[in-house]
Amino acid sequence: MILDGFAASSIALGAQRIRAGDLLGLPTETVYGLAADAENDAAVAQIFKAKGRPVDHPLIVHVRDAGCVGHFAAQVPDFADRLMQAFWPGPLTLILPRRPGVASAAAGGQDTIGLRCPSHPVAQALLQALRLNGGQIPAHSESAESQEKEWASQPHGVWGIAAPSANQFGRVSPTTAAHVQSEFGPDLLILDGGACTVGIESTIIDCTRGQPVLLRPGAITREQVQAACGLKVLLKDELATHAAPAPRASGTLESHYAPKATVRLMDAAALQAALARWVADEAAMGPAASAAVATQAQAPALPTIAVYARSVHPSHSSRLLSQHMPADAAAAARELFAVLRHLDAQGVQQMWIETPPAGAEWDGVRDRLQRAASQVGNPSWRDRRQP
Repeated sequence: MILDGFAASSIALGAQRIRAGDLLGLPTETVYGLAADAENDAAVAQIFKAKGRPVDHPLIVHVRDAGCVGHFAAQVPDFADRLMQAFWPGPLTLILPRRPGVASAAAGGQDTIGLRCPSHPVAQALLQALRLNGGQIPAHSESAESQEKEWASQPHGVWGIAAPSANQFGRVSPTTAAHVQSEFGPDLLILDGGACTVGIESTIIDCTRGQPVLLRPGAITREQVQAACGLKVLLKDELATHAAPAPRASGTLESHYAPKATVRLMDAAALQAALARWVADEAAMGPAASAAVATQAQAPALPTIAVYARSVHPSHSSRLLSQHMPADAAAAARELFAVLRHLDAQGVQQMWIETPPAGAEWDGVRDRLQRAASQVGNPSWRDRRQP
């Protein structure tokens, strides 16, 4: 069931579902999440089961503001506080030491926890409602102080919601309410907040090592984080060899964000060359072979290849789809998952994608495409003339 997420009645119903231990489809500025009370282990277990996600793969906990962080985190380094001031609410997740006994299931059993404050108005309204009595919106204007007192007096107040992307584990993240429904069916209550404005998951910074470490790139770049916190941001491979492994974090597996079709990343020259050979091979099949393919299912042949590129313009073919990639990194990020889902729905078997250009602003898009191209168990397109 999809409801208007901007309606007060929808927010109240969503808060009631969360308090009852149910799951909820929730928009954020990055992607839609599959949300549950972060401290309700049974509800969190439903997230793992619904997604088919390993229970030791931690979930990001979404909080209303920095004032909730102390409930989940044992300590907050000064540089992490500076990052919260600079980027919250927004697409930045901070990995912090977890308070013992708090949200263990959501943290995947680790002694660290990932926290984020989303900027989407629907997510913020839900988090606000969960801090009030029974999740209800006040009937009259109250001061922030009186609302806090009312919330604090409740024994079952919800401090935060675990909300990984609302899709089957490892697959393409959803950026619309319809995407979520296609993953989990009509029984899941989904708050519709429109298409996500960022489009890829949050930047993740590990704050447990005395110095920030980038675990996952996103819309907020490494350079922006460095400027805000005043410290060099390390990459995982720059950690000292004797240091403990980085905490597990969402979206950091080698293969992730994968469509059903096989993804190949190529630079413009290699992509143009591969397309030229593919067109030549199609022509060599001749009309009889093409007709045989078309009549096999008594319908026109489905396209077998899709091209998503900035600078390559494929030749026309009924078995080849083409989609232009924006030259602006933020625009490309915003549409990326929707494009992958759309091309999958067309039945293509291969997605040939032009490698994003160099530059920190493209790191998030590049990361998602590289992981999508590392599909485990998905056969690569093989040809002895392939570059």
